[in-house]
Amino acid sequence: MAVELCLLLLLFCGSTISEVQPIYKPPPGTLDFGFVPSKTYDTGAYHEPGSIGILFKIVHAFLYLVQPNSFPQDLIRKVAQQQLGKTQGDYQKPENVVLTLQAIYYEIGFIVSAALGLLFILLLPLVGLCFCMCRCCDNCGGEMHQRQKKNADCQRSCFATFLFVASLIISVGVLCAYAANQHLTNQVRGAKKLVNSNFKDLKIFLNDTPAQIDYLVSQYNTAKDKALSDLNNVGPVLGTRVQEQLGKEVRPALDAALTMAGAIRETKEALENVSVSVEVLQEGTERLHANLTDVKTHLSNTLNDSACNAAQAASTCNIIRNSLSQLNINANFSGLPGVSSQLAKVNDVLKIDLSSLVQKGYAAFNDTPDLVVNQTRNILSDIKSVLESIGSNITTFTKALPVQKILDDLMVYLTQSEAYVQDYFPLVEQYDFYRWLGCLILCCMVVLILVFYYLGLLCGTCGYDKHASPTTRGCISNTGGNFLMAGVGFSFLFSWVLMTVVVLTFVTGGNVEKLVCEPFEDKNLFKVLDTPYLLNQQWKNYLAGILFKNPNVNLTFEKVYSDCKENKGIYTSLHLEYLFNINEFLNISMYTEDVALKIEHIQINLSKIILLDEIGKENLLNFSSSGIDGIDFSAYLTEINKSVTKVDLLSFANDLEARADQLPKGALENALKGHANSIRMIHNQQVVPLEQAMSTLNQSIRLLKKTSSELMVKVKNVISAVNAAQFLINNNASQVIVQETKKYMDTIVGYFEQYTEWVKESIAMEVAACKPIANVIDTAVDIFLCSYITDSVNTFWFGLGGSSMFLIPAIIFAVKLSKYYRRMDTEDVYDDVETIPMKTTENGNNGYHKEHLYGIHNPVFTSSVEQW
Repeated sequence: MAVELCLLLLLFCGSTISEVQPIYKPPPGTLDFGFVPSKTYDTGAYHEPGSIGILFKIVHAFLYLVQPNSFPQDLIRKVAQQQLGKTQGDYQKPENVVLTLQAIYYEIGFIVSAALGLLFILLLPLVGLCFCMCRCCDNCGGEMHQRQKKNADCQRSCFATFLFVASLIISVGVLCAYAANQHLTNQVRGAKKLVNSNFKDLKIFLNDTPAQIDYLVSQYNTAKDKALSDLNNVGPVLGTRVQEQLGKEVRPALDAALTMAGAIRETKEALENVSVSVEVLQEGTERLHANLTDVKTHLSNTLNDSACNAAQAASTCNIIRNSLSQLNINANFSGLPGVSSQLAKVNDVLKIDLSSLVQKGYAAFNDTPDLVVNQTRNILSDIKSVLESIGSNITTFTKALPVQKILDDLMVYLTQSEAYVQDYFPLVEQYDFYRWLGCLILCCMVVLILVFYYLGLLCGTCGYDKHASPTTRGCISNTGGNFLMAGVGFSFLFSWVLMTVVVLTFVTGGNVEKLVCEPFEDKNLFKVLDTPYLLNQQWKNYLAGILFKNPNVNLTFEKVYSDCKENKGIYTSLHLEYLFNINEFLNISMYTEDVALKIEHIQINLSKIILLDEIGKENLLNFSSSGIDGIDFSAYLTEINKSVTKVDLLSFANDLEARADQLPKGALENALKGHANSIRMIHNQQVVPLEQAMSTLNQSIRLLKKTSSELMVKVKNVISAVNAAQFLINNNASQVIVQETKKYMDTIVGYFEQYTEWVKESIAMEVAACKPIANVIDTAVDIFLCSYITDSVNTFWFGLGGSSMFLIPAIIFAVKLSKYYRRMDTEDVYDDVETIPMKTTENGNNGYHKEHLYGIHNPVFTSSVEQW
């Protein structure tokens, strides 16, 4: 009943979390639903036997020797399916005879062992009876006469040693039996705590389930809040997505237009630089030409001085005179065409601020999120209403379910079961006390025998006098022999009782270990229980037939136990989808369809966005026809590439000064050095500024040349790109909006699909985790039946059986040894010379053939000699 109520509980657990289609599309953002609240179960379904576990392993090894065959799954299935014994003559059928032989073959180890035990039970009392009767007739060692042998001391020592070893082995066995007996009692006394722990876990299992259900339901708000957050931020979310998609074409077009606006400003600056630089160069070259002409005139006059006619100066003066033609300008900027007309047209173009027009286009395009917000305000309010209605429906549906009533019924049933166990547990402890007392009596029987043997060995060994004859042995030695014979007597009395208990517990405990505990550990037992049509000939799967009334459902004991062992949810473990398909309840298709339809009806009009008006486009066309592509760039570059003067004035001045140093000291030398300084001054004051102006002109001309290259094509490309982007916004933006709206819808719906998947996974793995059910099974079978009872019982018969078996050699050695310790009535007499036994003394007479040497009178020996 408890299982069925648990099933009903989980059925309603599933129905409380019903809202989303099973189709799952990963949304761009992952929601965090946290962890389902759960408490830790106290029961650890694992038993560590402690030091006695070594004995358990030894017993398991012995059982493996007795029964090395693997678990007979097929045999058990066939035997169960044959239902032997229902009708007369079942066992005589050929197939049943085969099964019987197979069962005997499997149990052959137990059968042989039990047969030996039964033989022990039957024969040992009979042998003991015969032994007693035989001794009463002075046979079988009953005659109080001991023949003297030369190796008597060696035999006595060997018998004593063997008896002592046998007694030690018996002692070890009885200690094992006592330890197992005490271990079982201790475990039974401590089992109450484990039972209470299992009941506590089952209560936690029931009490936590409503909180877990409430948590799953409450987490709908996480998905709803995220969806509402996106809806409230529809501009940044949907508007930004639309803007990003359109921006792939719009932004490059506006960037190109803005770049062209910058090029217009750069062109104006370059034209101004060209105009100014040409004017500066023309004026500068004229002044430079005049100054160089004056320098040449003055230098020529100096060279015409009479001092140059001297033999030492004539050659130098002639060299200087011949180089004067190099003092002249090289570049001629007076013939370069002007750029005033192009500059005027560009200035006209710049009267319209193209950059501001492009920035207006950027601003209009960046207002897309605001347009989306304004145009979706009414639809979004409807969607929010739908989401709120879903939450209220969940709450209403949850409150309508009788979950708490089912939990209360389960708790009542569990409380009654716990009270029943608590009431009967003292009775279990009482019966266990009787069992413990009975086993203790059996151990005491063996201990009593051991006490006689140990006392016999102690008294016999301590009281033995090797100089005393068999008829004169001391009281202590004689008492030791009597103790040994008492031990033999009790051995015959108790052995069959001990062996009877051993055989019964051996057959029972051994088969429980081999047929229940071992197959339970490796789950072969579950495989047998899961055999189709085994437990019910009409049902393929017995567990499914009980739970679902549908035996065709693939539900097995092994799978349920394994899933619960892994602490999975009971919905997954018991395959409750066949009884209650949670996917049918986790379905809010009608709500999501409403949400999807409303989102699909979002109409966003972006036609108000103007990227670049006609004035801006006309401005670009005017720039392309400004005439900068008609400038004679080759003429400019030709003159720019020339040097300002034909010769480097600094080099010429340095050379002139060096040649002046070659002349004799005087006015001519000083005059030439003065002209060299003048040339240097002209270079610094006029040539250097001209070179700077030429560099500026060079940069501007090359910029204009680059800008004017295919200027018309570039402008048309910019205008075409702007027109294409504007066409996309005006005509094709609806497709982009539909696509992005669909993605936006998938994102909103995806939040609820995430919630659904999380709910499914939580129900499968976390809600009502059935670990306590597996713990109950483990506690009942693995711990109570196998670890506590079976292992202890098997260890008990193992120790007691070993002790019983070694009673046989102990009996033999004790009987043999008692002859050497007990006081005899008669003894052997030997001839004085040849040491040949001559005559047996009568009662009361004793002596050896050499005793007269020790001063002991032997009348028998004397009379015999006299008669001889």
